[in-house]
Amino acid sequence: MTITIVIPTLNAGADLEQCLTALGSDDLILIVDGGSTDATGEIASRFGATFVATPPGRGTQLRAGAGAARSDWLLFLHADTHLEPGWRDTVMAQLQRADAHATAAVFRFALDDTSAAARRLERMVAWRGRVLGLPYGDQGLLIHRTLYDAVGGFPDIPLMEDVAIIRQIGRHRLVHLNARAITSATRWKRHGWLRRSARNLTCLSLYFAGVSPEIIAKIYGR
Repeated sequence: MTITIVIPTLNAGADLEQCLTALGSDDLILIVDGGSTDATGEIASRFGATFVATPPGRGTQLRAGAGAARSDWLLFLHADTHLEPGWRDTVMAQLQRADAHATAAVFRFALDDTSAAARRLERMVAWRGRVLGLPYGDQGLLIHRTLYDAVGGFPDIPLMEDVAIIRQIGRHRLVHLNARAITSATRWKRHGWLRRSARNLTCLSLYFAGVSPEIIAKIYGR
């Protein structure tokens, strides 16, 4: 069963190779680039990925990637995230479920860091995903095109596109896979574990309060 893996990029050369290496060659890989000036394009070419140029903005890029995909199964993945070995067996088992077309699936969040702060954050994310039903984009999103189209797909917004589509899918249609999506901890180590987490929570709170994604993006610094 063919999956199109859609990866939005913007100067993602530092992480993209690890992401693509972990995927293997069984699926179609679509790099949707928002104007990189580093080695992102060269890395994509070396791995045989299809490269699509779009205006920057993750919602814009993900939406364009879904439109360019040629398969019914879509897997959206961040460039600074790599899937652990055996991930495809887990995905294939999900696709065999009787309700696979009517559900969407996310991976288990993990960080490539051995610190206690990383383990605490992983536990917080696990709680947020299972109790609040709000996994973020760094957990990936596996979804059939019929459900993707039914919920309206990713909105063309600069930030919070992952929260927006998850809210449309609804927690009752969300499956949590027992395989890890391992994300680079660089951002948390650079900005501080508490500061980065507090900023993310602030942005989420503003979004639920009705503040526009454009204004939130400025606060977030994207």
